[in-house]
Amino acid sequence: MTDAAELRRRTEELLAAHPPGTTDRADFLKARFDAGLAWVHYPEGLGGLGAPRSLQAVVDAELEAAGAPDNDPRRIGIGLGMAAPTILRYGTEEQKRRYLRPLWVGDEVWCQLFSEPGAGSDLAALGTRAVRDGDGWVVDGQKVWTSSAHVARWGILIARTDPDVPKHQGITYFVCDMTDPGVEVRPLRQITGEAEFNEVFLTDVRIPDARRLGEVGDGWRVAQTTLMNERVSIGGMRLPREGGMIGPVSATWRERPELRTHDLHQRLLTLWVEAEVARLTGERLRQQLVAGHPGPEGSGMKLAFARLNQEISGLEVELLGEEGLLYDDWTMRRPELVDFTGRDAGYRYLRSKGNSIEGGTSEVLLNIVAERVLGLPSEPRTDKDVAWKDLAR
Repeated sequence: MTDAAELRRRTEELLAAHPPGTTDRADFLKARFDAGLAWVHYPEGLGGLGAPRSLQAVVDAELEAAGAPDNDPRRIGIGLGMAAPTILRYGTEEQKRRYLRPLWVGDEVWCQLFSEPGAGSDLAALGTRAVRDGDGWVVDGQKVWTSSAHVARWGILIARTDPDVPKHQGITYFVCDMTDPGVEVRPLRQITGEAEFNEVFLTDVRIPDARRLGEVGDGWRVAQTTLMNERVSIGGMRLPREGGMIGPVSATWRERPELRTHDLHQRLLTLWVEAEVARLTGERLRQQLVAGHPGPEGSGMKLAFARLNQEISGLEVELLGEEGLLYDDWTMRRPELVDFTGRDAGYRYLRSKGNSIEGGTSEVLLNIVAERVLGLPSEPRTDKDVAWKDLAR
């Protein structure tokens, strides 16, 4: 089994053969992937070495100390956090070799074609149809709240392939080429002024059966892998102490003593402790992932992430007083990533409102935690055994 010493040796060889100071960024990232140092726990030939997941930190620390470039994970977060683990688990060997390298290097951005206007919180009620046609499928429907669709090369898509069975059973999972005819991406301008989200219209889009992930009709099970990894990637991201939203408000508190009051001090202390507890809990969750696949605990982390972001950003606006009401730029633009800490307090306050919606609403996640973590009785579901076509809509 590959150990820490072996990984350090391989990292040193990579740095010697491709010095970060003189090697093109893309070339370095491709060499890192080919050396098995992208995801060390992935199989050999797919960016890894079959090593324990915990040893990734050894490689990352060595490369960071050497000034090596990263793959800009915020820009390609959907690919890294959702598409890649799903492809690894359910993809064919051909699919893994086609998609994983350009995904990790950042050559190809991914988006998630799941939510629909009539199927957000109840995702299994989706109505986008995929009809078999020879060696492929013809897809028609609409998706919404699709982050990064305007820059994406590929989309992970779930569509209904059998309306005659209950809603969870008639779904199939595909990889959609966002450049294909019939794929139309329209911006959705948000409360922040930006349009990082989109709505996507699919009209007679042809998808080869070779781009199907998993078996026909098994898309809900495949999608659960995506969703569990999504919640871990959102709520369990690795942060340093005072990383994330608590950082800017803590810095303002230290630098602007004239803004302090006793009440704000007590609230800041409480939120600082809660943010640190969430950070350490996320670290423990990542350590649990070493032994297997993500579980429903990620839903709890995502819940905490949303609540803390909203409470911390609200405190920051209140701390700044009149300054907190200012907004730096309301220009309509379509960014490639969300930058919580690079903008002002007003942006953080407005953008955090979406945290309790994206990646699973807080209400749905509370049900998941109640049923799958705490073991409480499930809510009554009268539509569980009813064919999708017979459901009231």
